[in-house]
Amino acid sequence: MPYIDRVRAIAARASIALSLVGVFAVDAAVARADVTPPPTELPAVLTLDDALKVFRARGLDLLIAEANVRAAEGSVKIAGAIPNPGWSAGAVYTPTYNSNDPSCAQGATKCTGYGYSVALTDNAAIEDSLSGKRDLRLRVARSALAAAKMTRVDAQRNLEFQLKSAYAQLAQALLGYRFAKRTADSNVVTLEKFKVRLASGAINEGDYARILTQKLESEQALATAAQTLRQARVAVAFLMGVRGVVADFDVPDGFLDFHPRAVVSNATESSLLKLAVQHRPDLISAGYTKASAQSTIDLVKRQRFPDVAVSVGYAGGGWGGLGVNNPSFPPTVSFGLSGTIPIFYGLQGELRQAQAAYDVAALQYAKLVAQIASDVANAFAQERAAREMAERMEGASGLLAAARRAFETTAMQYDKGAASLTDYLDAYRTFVATQVEQYQDLANYWTAVFQLEQAVGMELR
Repeated sequence: MPYIDRVRAIAARASIALSLVGVFAVDAAVARADVTPPPTELPAVLTLDDALKVFRARGLDLLIAEANVRAAEGSVKIAGAIPNPGWSAGAVYTPTYNSNDPSCAQGATKCTGYGYSVALTDNAAIEDSLSGKRDLRLRVARSALAAAKMTRVDAQRNLEFQLKSAYAQLAQALLGYRFAKRTADSNVVTLEKFKVRLASGAINEGDYARILTQKLESEQALATAAQTLRQARVAVAFLMGVRGVVADFDVPDGFLDFHPRAVVSNATESSLLKLAVQHRPDLISAGYTKASAQSTIDLVKRQRFPDVAVSVGYAGGGWGGLGVNNPSFPPTVSFGLSGTIPIFYGLQGELRQAQAAYDVAALQYAKLVAQIASDVANAFAQERAAREMAERMEGASGLLAAARRAFETTAMQYDKGAASLTDYLDAYRTFVATQVEQYQDLANYWTAVFQLEQAVGMELR
């Protein structure tokens, strides 16, 4: 084949190969197109269990954490891979070959100045397994994989707390909006009554202006409550992975009702700390990271033994007759070993880095134990304080009932002329503020419970 034809043939094969690479790349992109979950449609009433279910299936931050786990699984595959064998081939030419040598006349087909050689090598695969290097690499990678899996669980722990907390804020915002709406509607009726009183001369312009101010303030509060409710809905939807316009959805009535969990009420800080040490995924992940660092030290020490590659080869050619056409070398089978001699460098730098990584992992583990103790103590104190404040609001003798009775009594006294308008407005504002405070206290209580679960690393039911 002429030279130019060979070049064209090689170019054509290269073009086909590049086309196949492009096809495979497109196919790979199409195959991974389903990694992004479909858009989430929210129901009209969203329960916390449903919100958690959607989040665990479609939460984008959680899916990112799962992708990191798959990357660690790939690292395990890499660490356990057996090196592929290598090959080599070569051609030799004998410059002293002379086709005019008389010996070639006796057998021209055997006279040639060319030869060839082929060889195979295991690329140190045998030594890599026998020396234990491969097992140590797998131990490092598997510990890292276990740490990555616990990191994913820890991400779920933190993200679920954010979702539960946002859900409690949404429930509070919904109650606050409904109360603000009732208050605004009530003030419209109250203002109409005071218009009649103003027309009859029962009150003066100043009293009417104060009631009008109260009515306008309630409308301001309603607008603020509507904005807060919308923001709370968007926050919950974002954590669930909703993309696009967020529809107005509600939470079930009674979600914030005060009913302390027995397991939380009967727990102590010491018992919760023991649970946290056993269940906190970040602590378990730190333990695997520490084990991986120790395995890395062992691996570096083992790698001081040089890699030894085993090879086998065959060579022959350049034969002829006598004189200048004597064989360059006879057919030969060879076996060999190759490697490096660690005279000048014995991985001292890598060993120091591995030891430093272990020290960091050990210190991080100890620091995390202290952090867990702090998390549990703070969450426990917050739950106790929030529960006490919520309990003070509840019941017939609670703060909210007292504020309601004070307002209703003052309102009747004002209608009978036994109380001033100032007393009426003060009692009204106190009742409104107390009702809003109750919603806040309930949301704070359940948020404190969820935070205690986050600190312990498990649900407390």
